[in-house]
Amino acid sequence: MTATKANPTDLGATEPGGSQPAQESLVKRITEGLRQFSGGNVRQYGMLGALILVALLFQVLSRGKMLTPSNAQNILNGNSYVLVLAIGMLFVIITGQIDLSVGSVAAVVGICTALSINFWAFPWWLGILFGLFVGILIGMWQGSWLAFVGVPGFITTLAGYMLFRGLYQYVGKASSQPAPTEIRFIGGGYLPEWGPNTGLNNSTLVLGIAAFAIILILDLRRRARVVKAGGTPAPLWTTILRLAVIGIALGYLTWLFGSGRPGTSFPVTGLILVVLGLIYNFIATRTTIGRGVYAVGGNKAAAALTGISVKRVYFLAMTNMSFLAAVAGIMFFGRSTSTGPADGVGWELDAIAAVFIGGAAVSGGIGTVTGSLIGGLVMAVLNNGLYLMGVGSDMTQIIKGFVLLVAVAFDLYSKSQGKPSIIGAFTRGLNPKGVERELEGPAVRTGDAGNALWAVLSFLVFPVGIALWAMWSKTKPNNAKQARNGVIAAVLAAVFLGVILMFVALAQTTGLLS
Repeated sequence: MTATKANPTDLGATEPGGSQPAQESLVKRITEGLRQFSGGNVRQYGMLGALILVALLFQVLSRGKMLTPSNAQNILNGNSYVLVLAIGMLFVIITGQIDLSVGSVAAVVGICTALSINFWAFPWWLGILFGLFVGILIGMWQGSWLAFVGVPGFITTLAGYMLFRGLYQYVGKASSQPAPTEIRFIGGGYLPEWGPNTGLNNSTLVLGIAAFAIILILDLRRRARVVKAGGTPAPLWTTILRLAVIGIALGYLTWLFGSGRPGTSFPVTGLILVVLGLIYNFIATRTTIGRGVYAVGGNKAAAALTGISVKRVYFLAMTNMSFLAAVAGIMFFGRSTSTGPADGVGWELDAIAAVFIGGAAVSGGIGTVTGSLIGGLVMAVLNNGLYLMGVGSDMTQIIKGFVLLVAVAFDLYSKSQGKPSIIGAFTRGLNPKGVERELEGPAVRTGDAGNALWAVLSFLVFPVGIALWAMWSKTKPNNAKQARNGVIAAVLAAVFLGVILMFVALAQTTGLLS
């Protein structure tokens, strides 16, 4: 046999001046350093970096008009309602559903709030509470169709999109109802000035300092928990560097929002958005309900087997979405100072695009509140930058649609194969037995689901439904559930019809309906 002399490079040996293994080791060290610097949130920090790059790009293209105090305030004030919608849309999309009615719901809530204040003489705060109640009621209506009747969210909210848009036009009659001063402050006001002259708005300055203090405390507590649990924390220099970068960014934002013209500062809508973002981020990451939403979106059957009520999750997700649509509608009502026929038009596109750009999966189960907010800010900066460059509304809409298409296409390409898309889930939902199997899990046989005829009968004949529900609660529990679902749907339909009739009567008595 002839001995073959091995090539040193084939054995992975290093060569003078560096080799492939040495380069791979360098890349690995850089990647690990980035991971430690970001605290494990490399993707979200990467999205934030992309947002900064987009803002800097438009800063150059617009010749310094992007990063000015007044423009930053306008971006946040003019897009906070979309970011609020994005938070709610995130939870709906995580469950594998979608909501196309948010714009119409927001418009209905806006006109309800306006009419209750202007014609019923409600105080402004009671008008807001009434608008939020209407939003919650609409969400319960749509959530019941999805969770208890089995109509897919796509169809339910598509019907809601048309229904509530028509209701808004019928009740409002294209009239312009003015917003009171207090609601205008909520939708377009700024944090007040107080105290000594520091060169910045003191409310904004305190807000920036408090934000950095909270981030510092949370970061140090996270590090202390790792040490207490016996783990190895990230190197101290990465923590210091990360906090320094965050401090510089917060300091710049504090200056940007606090150094505007007199009477302006950090917008009130921005403060509402920050509070909602913190609350819903806590719900998504630290509560049983939040973990249930992710579990249902990841695998409905497995979630049902672990004891999670899939129907309850669907119902809460849709109800919460309409509640946040009500919040967004009231914010926009104050921002625009009055209602108008274009209220809510196209809002669903911006909210959905924000969620997908923020990293949510089309198939559900993936997404974060922070990512959705960053995605919404990307869309806001894109809108504003194109406006500053003089791009018309037609091309802006084309670009926004293209961004949404690319985001969804990239999601479908990058996510693991075999997971269903929203469209696939919708087509499967057209089969009622398929919906029932998905909601109840594989452990429940189709024949044990009860006869859906009793749900229809209970919906149409309310007293009969109550009797069947009570009579079968012990002997035929599955048929009793069907009767119960029909009764619940009938109650919600009656309440919803009552609200519609109430506003029709209001329109007649005030002369809006001729």
